[in-house]
Amino acid sequence: MAKRKINTKKLIDKIEKVTRERIANNSVVSLEEFRSLKKKKEPQTILIVDDDETMRAALKRIFETDGYKVITASDGTQLSGVLDDNPIELIILDIGLPWINGFELAQMMKEHDDLKKIPLIFISARRADTDVRRGFEVGADDYIKKPFDVEQIRKTVSTLMRLAK
Repeated sequence: MAKRKINTKKLIDKIEKVTRERIANNSVVSLEEFRSLKKKKEPQTILIVDDDETMRAALKRIFETDGYKVITASDGTQLSGVLDDNPIELIILDIGLPWINGFELAQMMKEHDDLKKIPLIFISARRADTDVRRGFEVGADDYIKKPFDVEQIRKTVSTLMRLAK
């Protein structure tokens, strides 16, 4: 039996509404409480680097459905334009990229002061133990083999995002 995704948006909206009403009914409200209600939570951002357009679109759809902001790049050249403009909380990286492969790209990112702490997941059709080992050696937090289970990658991303906070 397939698990149904639970949509929590209505519940979150209801909780926020009740909280606002109760705070509004207080005669004294702390400035910090007021500010926390006014701040809208920015969604966490995932960067997907894969040269396969279908794979990028599928992963983007999966994670946007889960409430993440998703930015995509097809190779290292596109990646360089994306990194400067967006805060990234997690990177999903294919290995078989043109010009600069995923191992090389990961190594460069893990040597960069601003990028080295960002969780990185390799997602690749390369299934050999040597490729998996090399992925971890260059700094991957996980290595997922294609074809992958959607729930597995969702759980992995969710766990790494939680740990990164």
